[in-house]
This record gives sequence, C-alpha cells and structure tokens, in this order.
Amino acid sequence: MPEVLKAPLAVEFPFTRSLGPVQSAFLTGLRERVVLGVKTVDGRTLVPPIEYDPVTAEEIRDLVPVAATGTVTTWAWNHEPRRGQPLDTPFAWVLVRLDGADTALLHALDAPGPDAVHTGMRVRVRWAEERSGAITDIACFEPYDGDDTEVTVPAEEFEDPVTGIVAEARLDYTYSPGRAQSAYIHALADRRTVGERCPSCRKVYVPPRGACPTCGVATAEQVEVGPRGTVTTFCIVNIKAKNLDIEVPYVYAHIALDGADLALHGRIGGIPYDQVRMGLRVEAVWTEGARYPDHYRPTGEPDAEYDAYKELL
Repeated sequence: MPEVLKAPLAVEFPFTRSLGPVQSAFLTGLRERVVLGVKTVDGRTLVPPIEYDPVTAEEIRDLVPVAATGTVTTWAWNHEPRRGQPLDTPFAWVLVRLDGADTALLHALDAPGPDAVHTGMRVRVRWAEERSGAITDIACFEPYDGDDTEVTVPAEEFEDPVTGIVAEARLDYTYSPGRAQSAYIHALADRRTVGERCPSCRKVYVPPRGACPTCGVATAEQVEVGPRGTVTTFCIVNIKAKNLDIEVPYVYAHIALDGADLALHGRIGGIPYDQVRMGLRVEAVWTEGARYPDHYRPTGEPDAEYDAYKELL
C-alpha cells in the first residue's frame, strides 16, 4: 500500500473590520493608556466593553474609565508560548477583574512560574512602549502589591480615534489526505489520474474519497480515468490572485475525465477565454517535474453531446 501522505499546512489571511463607537473608544483609550468600560442600565460596568447589554439586549454607550489594576479571578499556565502570543517565555493566561469593573478581561500575566500565580492575586497593566490602538497596547499584566487603584480619566473626546483594525488570522496544522487521496496524489506524480469505484452503485469518484458519498460504503477498487475529458461548466476569472502568476482573464472549469462519474476542476489554456464552452473536449498538459497537470487544452475533437455529461453538471 502506498505511503499515506502528510505535510505541514498554514492557512492565513488579514481580517479587516471597522469599529463602532464603543470599540473605537476602547481601543483608542488603550493607545492613550486609559481603560474604558461600558455601564449598563442596571449599573454594571463591563470590561472589555460591548455594544449591547447581554441581559436585556439594549444598546449601551455609556463609557466609563476603570483602573489599570485588578484581581485575578482564574488562570492557566502556558508552558510553551506559540508564535504571535503576547510573551515569548512561559506565562499565565489570566482573567482579570479590573478595579471598577464587574467582568473580567483575558490577557497574559508575566510571572516567574505557576507557583507565583494564584486566584485573588493583585496585578496591574504593563503598557506596551509603542501603542497603536489595539489590545496589544496592553503588553501583559504583572504582579502588583501596591494599593493604588487610581483611575485615569480621559479627555472628553480622543483625537484621531481608531476606526478599524486588521487582525492577522493564521492556522498552522499538519494535513493528511488519507489513504484514498494519497494514492491519487502518488498516481499524479506518474502522470496518471486514478479514482475509486463504489462496489454498490459502480460510480467512479475522482478524486477518490475512500467512501461513496451516495451509498456510504467504503471504496477500494482503483480505476484509471482520462487523460481526456469534457468541460461541463466553467467561469471566467477577471481578478488576479495574489502570488499566482497567471494573467487574467482566464478560465477555470469543471472537467469530467473519461471514465469518471464526478467532475474535477482545472484551468483551461491553449484557447482564447471567450471560446471556451460546455462540451469542449480537453486533455491534461503537464510541465516538467510537476506533480499535477498545469492546465487542460482542447484536443481538437468534436464537442461532446450535452446528454453525455448533463448528469455531471
């Protein structure tokens, strides 16, 4: 049996969002070393502030300052900090109820070890040296044995308020395609395309999934398909993708390879984009050293009849 493949994979993108008046004031306040909460109709102060009362769902905008000192309500020790976390040495994740607040704020606590952390301990904000209007303007919390609970009162209105943020989202994980798709990828390295046939309905699925999505039974019988196929449907791409060296416009299509009962997708080349059509007969084009087809080009055969591929749309 071929080796089951696995590889590290990272999915990342910048998430951009605008801020309403409450979040804008909160983040702008952090930039100015001020912590703001929001007061509900029943007198509770919520930190971090939210725009709607979680109990009544009423809109709340009554911003009030709270102290930069507080009390740890619960915590967990982080032995191995990961990329992008507040500290690069072991630290504690803590929920801190700041003085003057009725809810707790999650952040990092810089402590020498787990024995130095306990529920009820007093802490204070350690401000970042450079602040831009983000939660990272609080570099972390640090132990504090003083009794100063002074509240910094902001000016009536901040200058140059923060109106939006960009959060870099990233997920690192190890991906394994499983037995069926590992065999599919190994075959592609030999310039062959293989699917698997369902023992019940006898349909051939490409790429194989290890089980029939219709019958729900395991598949194991390999079937080589192609190398030619039929365009079942397509779209014209007019926006250039980042890090993809393909000039727009180009065509991306669903292609039913001969012998397959499921269409896969691929780029169409070797023909003007406005001449691509349903039923066009195509074949795979490989580049030197590639592990998968670079694109599909017309074979010169007559177009397939609609009835030959209508079930694969």
